[in-house]
Amino acid sequence: MKKRFLFVAAENDGIPKCKAGGMGDVVRDVPRQIAARGDSVNVITPSYSRLHQEGEKLAEVRFFFRGQQQTAGIYKVPGKKEIEGIKHFVVHHPEIKAGDIAHIYFNDPDQPFFTDASMFALFCTAVGAAIRDKILGELDIVHLHDWHTSMLLFLKEFHPRFSALRNIRFVYSIHNLAIQGIRPFENSYSSVKAFFPDVEFDYHKLYDRRYLDCINLMAVGIRLADAVHTVSPSYKEDIQKPSNPPHFIGGEGLEEDLKKAAAENRLFGILNGANYTNIAVAEKGILFRQCIRRLFRWLQEDNKDYKAHYLAHTGEKLTRFQEFPPDFICTSVARLTEQKFFFFKDAPELLDRLMKKLQEVKGVYVLLGTGAPEYEALFREASYRHKNFIFINAQSESIIDMLYQESNLYLMPSQFEPCGISQMLAMRNGQPCLVHHTGGLKDTVVHGETGFSFNGETTTEQEEDFVKVFSETVDLFFQDQERWKAICENARNQRFTWEKSVDEYYKYLYVL
Repeated sequence: MKKRFLFVAAENDGIPKCKAGGMGDVVRDVPRQIAARGDSVNVITPSYSRLHQEGEKLAEVRFFFRGQQQTAGIYKVPGKKEIEGIKHFVVHHPEIKAGDIAHIYFNDPDQPFFTDASMFALFCTAVGAAIRDKILGELDIVHLHDWHTSMLLFLKEFHPRFSALRNIRFVYSIHNLAIQGIRPFENSYSSVKAFFPDVEFDYHKLYDRRYLDCINLMAVGIRLADAVHTVSPSYKEDIQKPSNPPHFIGGEGLEEDLKKAAAENRLFGILNGANYTNIAVAEKGILFRQCIRRLFRWLQEDNKDYKAHYLAHTGEKLTRFQEFPPDFICTSVARLTEQKFFFFKDAPELLDRLMKKLQEVKGVYVLLGTGAPEYEALFREASYRHKNFIFINAQSESIIDMLYQESNLYLMPSQFEPCGISQMLAMRNGQPCLVHHTGGLKDTVVHGETGFSFNGETTTEQEEDFVKVFSETVDLFFQDQERWKAICENARNQRFTWEKSVDEYYKYLYVL
């Protein structure tokens, strides 16, 4: 008998302009594997006041939110690929707007999650109404992704108008435990009582263990879902241990909930996959020329006040390397956050030591990304200081494709990593990675065989080992090409396929 799925998420790269990070890749790829098995999948995200414009209005749903009746539109929208068995939908409501991060999330530094929690609670209520009213058809399994969607479990558990949700299996995926969606229970416009003033609920099933007057929406997903999923086996083990920041990032206050889920046989660690077909192939040998072309385009934009001087400075360096190509290129492509680049901020001399080693071998480090202002400033300043450090403070898919294809070494020194996709993409192109031995990076990179890793009990030990392993890796490239080529080939031959991952989904998560 065919199974009928609904994926609920903040991101979906199966449709245009609905991705900020790796979650969007998962929500794109897993439904394709489900459809290939003959089952059907609907995928629904917020419209963010823009994604519905290319869609067809399917229905309107009515529900109560903030004590007032609301109406939201459910739109069917075209996918990037039309695949039999997959349909994409978005929810449009005037209060679900585009944020300042990838036109999806809002940044509320004074009151974290204030806007996002309000927006996603409204979204979940609209989705709950669509499920209740069978607008999306009969459903067997609803797969929720991260804290943005866990309010559906609140509705299922406590809201009498949504009792129909109790007949469906709910699966909850943790993409990044560190971002938890914490808001007050009451006395705020963005609080549970403000969203659902007439609903009685059990505080003990919702509360944050550190802030007892707050709901923790990540915890809600862990406590109330039928199955809880982490995106790698090692991350599943890491998050059942208490954090000891900055040396170790583990359960972040939720380790007891996760251990309970594991004891109840509800917690499963399944590695994310990567695509190995229809890979975009960029033209080779023009990396620095393409970077210069992009700089001229970015110079025409007006959204960065430092741009003219900095981009001209970067262009001058790129021109020199186009004329005199480096002998070794290492790269990183990532959102600039504490998770990804903590070590460089914690120990500013760390980058200087890496660049000194590269200078000895006529090597360069190319870092591409945007993100937190303090990290953008850190790397811009380093770019002025080091002639062989190229910081591309922007996004470009064409340059990213070239970096994955033309570099010698990919750096991924994440403080913690639920799974990671960049290392898989680099390895797919035969590019070894140097990673921190943590989370999903442990599950994908084997030191000395398919890549390289550093470790340590404290941040000081980790940073020292990073420099040591980096130096040894660069030396290996120049001193033992036979072994280097073997490692490259081993990396290229690794297969972290979605077929294998979704086989495990069916075995552990999608059991009816």
